[in-house]
Amino acid sequence: MKLYVGNLSFDTSESRLNETFAQFGDVQSANLVMDRETGRPRGFGFVEMSDEGARKAIDALDGKDLDGRQIKVNEAKPRENRGGGGGRGRW
Repeated sequence: MKLYVGNLSFDTSESRLNETFAQFGDVQSANLVMDRETGRPRGFGFVEMSDEGARKAIDALDGKDLDGRQIKVNEAKPRENRGGGGGRGRW
C-alpha cells in the first residue's frame, strides 16, 4: 500500500521517514517530494509498505509529532489528471 505523508518538516530526511514507518512493518520505499526549481523538500512524501503495516502506521502516526510537525498520514490516492499541457500562458 502507498501512503501519503503530509505536513513534514523541511528537516525530515527520507531515512528518518523510513525508520519512523519501519516500526510498523517492512518499508519498500520512502520518498520525499522535492521542488524541481530549488531542489528542496516540498513538505510531503510517500511511503510504500505492506497493507497490514500501512494500516498500523496510519492508526499510530496520523496526527502525531515528527520533527516538530503534526504529520498527516493516509492512503495515497491516485493522481488526478489536471488536464492541459503545462504551458506558460502563451498569448
